[in-house]
Amino acid sequence: MAYQDYSNEKEQYQEMITYCQNLKVGNKIKFTSEKQRYTIKAKSGRYLICTKPFNLRKTVLYTIIDLERLVRGTNNSVFNPYDYSVQKDIDNCLMDLDYCGNGVEVTHRNCIKLDIEIR
Repeated sequence: MAYQDYSNEKEQYQEMITYCQNLKVGNKIKFTSEKQRYTIKAKSGRYLICTKPFNLRKTVLYTIIDLERLVRGTNNSVFNPYDYSVQKDIDNCLMDLDYCGNGVEVTHRNCIKLDIEIR
């Protein structure tokens, strides 16, 4: 089965891409498929790493937005080396995502199409 890649639909998503590019670290972002907003913790030209509290486990849930593939999801690491409740780990993840040679990317198996609410 081929992985999900929606980059051929980029023209349809141009408003959403522009909206994301104008956001800053610390801004909130809302997905139509979720109730609670995420906070943008790190951002590059292609990626946004966002977290929201997961109070039952006293940790955070995270998602990585890939503006080139037009998807969001977790990283593809089997044994996740990053703690997304720690800013230094988030920054390291962003550096690893931007540096293509290390193999870290948004998972192809469990990603979903971008569904950002534009305010």
